[in-house]
Formats: sequence, structure tokens, C-alpha cells
Amino acid sequence: MRLEGKVALITGASRGQGAEEAKLFSKEGAAVIATDVLDEDGKKLEAEINRDGGNCLFIHLDVSDPQQWENVISETLKVHKRIDVLVNNAGIAVWGTNDDTTEEIWDNVMDINAKGVFLGTKYVLPEMKKHGSGSIINISSVSGLRGQAGIQPVYNASKGAVRLFTKSTAVQYGQYGIRANSIHPGAIDTQMIAHTHNDREDVFKDLVPLQRIAQPIEVAYGALYLASDESSYVTGSELVIDGGLTAK
Repeated sequence: MRLEGKVALITGASRGQGAEEAKLFSKEGAAVIATDVLDEDGKKLEAEINRDGGNCLFIHLDVSDPQQWENVISETLKVHKRIDVLVNNAGIAVWGTNDDTTEEIWDNVMDINAKGVFLGTKYVLPEMKKHGSGSIINISSVSGLRGQAGIQPVYNASKGAVRLFTKSTAVQYGQYGIRANSIHPGAIDTQMIAHTHNDREDVFKDLVPLQRIAQPIEVAYGALYLASDESSYVTGSELVIDGGLTAK
């Protein structure tokens, strides 16, 4: 029960990594607010967590829409009166090169991956300041640490923005007892990369020292640590969960 008594808001929670975070946080005692644009999957997640004895409420959220953020915060406070943890998990990936990047693609990726993190942070900070504590966990990527072939540079740019936005948040709001950290996953076995390689296990075996793709739960455990009081002196940091990819 490492999160007993805490209220955790997770974006992009209907599938994959976000769903694993929601289920793990619930098992560890948190009241979970799961948000996503995938309403059907989100409702299934809500039902599963509650059926298993947890506490989960699903709310529709497009992270790039400030009015929807206002609604999510309002609904959360009606039910729980506070927000202790925010996991800005929602994100999209695009494959190709700069030649393939249109202005529409650029704006869409930045709206979800970077603006979504900004808005989530903006709207939870006043509530966390009231209570003098809080943990903001922003899911970046190894793509926010290094350039890569095969993925559009806008994705790297968005994830790099998340990395430095997190550090700035940590510096500015540490005085209020609020922590902000980023997680930088490598290849995770979710739908985001499912279509990239038919032989992706072999591809990543050559790239990753641990010679495999990670499971979403392995990133969720990192988020759990940063959400819990065990990381009470950790802020402005980067937690890299990549099987050694960036060590090469």
C-alpha cells in the first residue's frame, strides 16, 4: 500500500502503459482518476479496477484541450477533494523523417505530447500548492535524450520539451513541496510500436543490452516509485528505463 490515501490522476490511461500504471497504483492504495480519449477502453479499465476492489473513475480527456482539463480537475475535486499525483502519460509517436512531417503533424504531436503536459501541470499545481505536496510524473522517452533514425524529429522535439519542462517545474515549485520528474522509456511492448517491425524482438535484441523489449508494467513500477513517498527527495530527475539502450 505504497500510495495509500493518495489521489492519482493518469492521462492516456485506457491502454498500454497508462492502464498498467492505473492498475498498479490502485493495487497500492491510490484512488485513481483515469483519463483518455478512448472512452470504451477507459470504461472497461474503470470496471476492472473497481471489480478487483480498487477505486477508479474514468473521465474523458483530450489533453490538448484546456476546457476538458478544467472539467477533469473539477470532477476529481468533487469526488476526492485533492490531487496528490499527476502522471502525464498520454502521447503519440510518428514514424519517418523531417521530409514526411507536415505542419499538421507537427502541431498535433506537439499539442498532445508537449502542450498536454503543460496543461496538466498548470491545472494541478494550484491544488497541490494548497496541500503543500504533490508528485508530477511526466512520461518522456529516450527520444527526449538523443536523436534517432526512423522516427520523425518532431517526436524527439516533443519529448525533449517534456524533459526540460519537467526540470523547470521542479525548480520553480520545489518550495511548495511539489516534486516533478520525467521517465524516459525505451522500447515498450505496446500498440504504439506494434506496427513498426514484424521482427521487432530480433531488431531490439540487437539494439538493447538486455536484448528484449520492456513490458509496460516495468515502466509502471518506475512511476510508482516516483509517486510514492519513497522518492520524497527526488525531483528534477530523469528515470531512464530502457534496458541499457542509451548506455551504448
